[in-house]
Amino acid sequence: MAISYKRLWKLLIDREMKKKDLMDSAGISWSTITKMGHDEHVSSDILVKICSALKCEFDDIMEIVPEKETR
Repeated sequence: MAISYKRLWKLLIDREMKKKDLMDSAGISWSTITKMGHDEHVSSDILVKICSALKCEFDDIMEIVPEKETR
């Protein structure tokens, strides 16, 4: 299983926020934004910071998706 942060990017668009705004309000780094942009894993502490800043739940910013098969 893999993680997708597409919900986070859509939420930012819906709230007319830029990634820089999220960085400032959640106190996270640009490298974390980059990791999330590539659907890489980030710590639960980071996810809590983001959810606290956006006043939302985990399932509002991420989802678990099946990994693509490589054949």
